[in-house]
Amino acid sequence: MSLLHILPLDGMSILFLILNCIVLIYILNRDKASKNFPPGPRALPLVGNIFSLDMKRPFQTLMELKEKYGSVFSIQMGLKKMVVLCGYETVKEAFISQADQFAERPDIPIFKEITKGNGIIFGHGDSWRTLRRFTLTVLRDLGMGKQNIEEKIIEESEHLLKHFEGQNGQPFLTTIPLNAATSNIIVSLIMGHRMEYEDENFIKLLVFNCENFRLIGGPFIQLYNMYPMLHILPGPHRKVLKHQESTKDFFRNIFMRHRVVLDENDKRSYIDNFMSKMKEEEGNPGSHFHELNLLTSVTNLFVAGTETTSNTLSWGLLIMIKYPHIQVKVHEEIDRVIGGTTPRTQHRPMMPFTDAVIHETQRFADIFPMGLPHETTSDVVLRGYCIPKGTYIIPLLRSVHRDKDHWEKPDEFHPQHFLNEQGKFVKREAFMPFSAGRRVCVGEALARMELFLFFTSLLQRFSFHTPEGVKGEDIELSSSGGLNLAPAKLHVRALPRSINA
Repeated sequence: MSLLHILPLDGMSILFLILNCIVLIYILNRDKASKNFPPGPRALPLVGNIFSLDMKRPFQTLMELKEKYGSVFSIQMGLKKMVVLCGYETVKEAFISQADQFAERPDIPIFKEITKGNGIIFGHGDSWRTLRRFTLTVLRDLGMGKQNIEEKIIEESEHLLKHFEGQNGQPFLTTIPLNAATSNIIVSLIMGHRMEYEDENFIKLLVFNCENFRLIGGPFIQLYNMYPMLHILPGPHRKVLKHQESTKDFFRNIFMRHRVVLDENDKRSYIDNFMSKMKEEEGNPGSHFHELNLLTSVTNLFVAGTETTSNTLSWGLLIMIKYPHIQVKVHEEIDRVIGGTTPRTQHRPMMPFTDAVIHETQRFADIFPMGLPHETTSDVVLRGYCIPKGTYIIPLLRSVHRDKDHWEKPDEFHPQHFLNEQGKFVKREAFMPFSAGRRVCVGEALARMELFLFFTSLLQRFSFHTPEGVKGEDIELSSSGGLNLAPAKLHVRALPRSINA
């Protein structure tokens, strides 16, 4: 039986319309690339290189293509040509040496649907530049990278430690408590106060956030981004949009409360500062400080400030279980430097091994192996290739963090990557977990502080083990796919340690 007999009449009309749109766009785009465009695998009409890529782990296929085509090559996903940048030198040349030419974000259908082009992460042009400057200024004024935010992280660490203690050494999943702890730091900056781990609305937002990261990186939504006309069909994109709308509704209610008590002389949160700026620019029709930018920026901060840091901590605990000899060395350094006192950022320079472990976790876990996409703002020449304005750019951060020219053991967990012969911590150039250039993560300083304080607090109080009957050496350091790479879920036992006073 043919497809035409299966589909109802309206279904046939829709299918015919979709196919005609695809063919038309293909014809319009087929000769768009420049003559000296980066090379790449031969693309099939209409579908491009879809069948050449592992849609669950596309970064792995790109790593293989790098070996054949070099540090700058192209692929075609559906009808869109994309350029992939590989290796530290190439990414640095593009994002730092030619930062302005690679500073835009492409319009990605699922994110365009969510943000409408607003906000910090997927915003464009003057709106994005204005909001980014404003956000960095406000977050710094609220204490990002300073002692008062350190106090918030220390306070939140105590809540997290109590939750771990409450498991009484029994196996449990760390995902939600780690999400809640890291989320509460950005929530306290956004709203001016933390939320309780038992708050059902809070937990619901965290679950939605986690699920969206998984769904957005899945094969269907990758197809949706190639062929936006799939929006009319049922699929996981509808769940993503529903989850995102629930998150927006939560913050809309928060906005209502903040408006009632807003004090221009006592702005305690990002929302207060944004609302104050909205009032200040009420008569300016070209102002970027409006309700949609407020809503999108706040959800951007909440989403990005939750999942990435908690995922890195999850990877860190899993790695400590996998390599107990490394966990022992971290415990020894914590006992020697901190003892039973409260971990603080001032301890970091005195703890090179722990610092190296945290950095190596970020490098090895590589939770955003393809980074977030960029777009060229003008025609640009990179490594001898001509890349036209408006080209979709994939910074393959996996290739930076596995660059054999910069890492002695790129495919292994090796803390010595960040230690010199004297055992002192050393920075490495080819370390880009927060990306680089104009679109580098606005929360980098906050994330670095969180990772150190949460990680050292947990390792100070607990030793981490597998459930009974599971051997640590048998743990696979594999990841589950999605927009970012989360570690495989493992029930963990957190056993209290005796702390030297």
